[in-house]
Amino acid sequence: MRNFYSMRYNPLPSSVYIQNRNQFMSKMQSSSLAIFNSNDIYPISADSTLPFAQHRDIFYLSGIDQEESILLLFPDSDEKRHREILFVKKTNEHIAVWEGAKLTKEKASTLSGIETIYWLDDFEAIFNELAAQCDTFYFNTNEHYRASVETETREDRFINKTKNKFPAHNVAKSNPILQRLRSVKQIEEIAQMQKACDITEKGFRRILRFVNPNVWEYEIEAEFIHEFLKHRSKGFAYTPIIASGKNSNVLHYIENNKQCKEGDLLLLDVGAEYGNYSSDMTRTIPVSGKFSARQKEVYNAVLNVKNKATALLKPGVLWKEYHVEVGKLMTDELLNLGLLDKTDVKNENPKYPAYKKYFMHGTSHHIGLDTHDYGLLYEPMQAQMVFTVEPGIYIPEEGFGIRLEDNVVIQEKGSPKNLMANIPIEVEEIEELMQKK
Repeated sequence: MRNFYSMRYNPLPSSVYIQNRNQFMSKMQSSSLAIFNSNDIYPISADSTLPFAQHRDIFYLSGIDQEESILLLFPDSDEKRHREILFVKKTNEHIAVWEGAKLTKEKASTLSGIETIYWLDDFEAIFNELAAQCDTFYFNTNEHYRASVETETREDRFINKTKNKFPAHNVAKSNPILQRLRSVKQIEEIAQMQKACDITEKGFRRILRFVNPNVWEYEIEAEFIHEFLKHRSKGFAYTPIIASGKNSNVLHYIENNKQCKEGDLLLLDVGAEYGNYSSDMTRTIPVSGKFSARQKEVYNAVLNVKNKATALLKPGVLWKEYHVEVGKLMTDELLNLGLLDKTDVKNENPKYPAYKKYFMHGTSHHIGLDTHDYGLLYEPMQAQMVFTVEPGIYIPEEGFGIRLEDNVVIQEKGSPKNLMANIPIEVEEIEELMQKK
């Protein structure tokens, strides 16, 4: 069993979490109380569990990376000490021996900047007291546009129990507030994401020296995880895609169990996490160390779209309009490659443009504490938002697909800052590095 609070990453200063809480509380209705729960530790079978992963919202507001923690925000409390309260699990002798000691009250306060820390055992009594003083509960439901949750979470159980116990209270939603706040990153958050990208770069450079014909996809995955763990990441930010040959045309291929063959392309959609912040990189490389003329032609078309799409990301841009413009860029490239002709474009269905035959997914998504991070897509882009840029061209009839992806920060003025600017992407650099075994 691991010690759930043996931090391998450098935490952000508590000032970040203080600011996050202040911003959240400034959006709350009067006489309201917001509650945030940690994630469960999920069982597998028998006595096995999945590794604990903290709920990103309580982490965003407190910096606490420990199970069975609860955060209460009650800005209108008459008692100043009860405007921010953190409940943490108390260590006992058994836990200390088998898992390692949990957070002390002092450590929890230092990490979060919250002065009032109680043991979890005290939660019921204190919550009942505060519930009698407020009119509205802010509940934290999952309203992400990609959410598909079948499991009842710790948060769900708490919400159901509280609604039954306090039926006369009003209910408000935390999620829309968090969607706006979390989508615009603080400087310190972007620095954590830069570390995640830098670790991803180390992994990518490692595999450029490793990949050869007949290597197995899972061996490449192992090289990545070795480098990630070595540099204080907890591992992959998401399930890695190591897709060689025709597998590169499967958008969410995660089996990673095929052998790489001479002449194949290898699509790598891989990112390290650092301090719970994600990176999300895609590179496509030649297994043999050199692109064919056709592979190079398509590769440079994708790279051209990526570079032009990146330049479109500016404050005030709407996500849907951005994707329409990227579609035009991709259409031009597909015409140049001979994959589309003018008749295809002239006769296209506006709801499913011709380019979608070869580029069927979106170009960008928010990234941060979640790989597909919070952000209200109907609101204009803002400076300090971080997006992926990931165009691709997939040609099953030619046996390969190419996707390229970087993570960029929108700037107040000028082009976005590329957090992956140091990760090789040009054809010549990749070929050169792959020759240096």
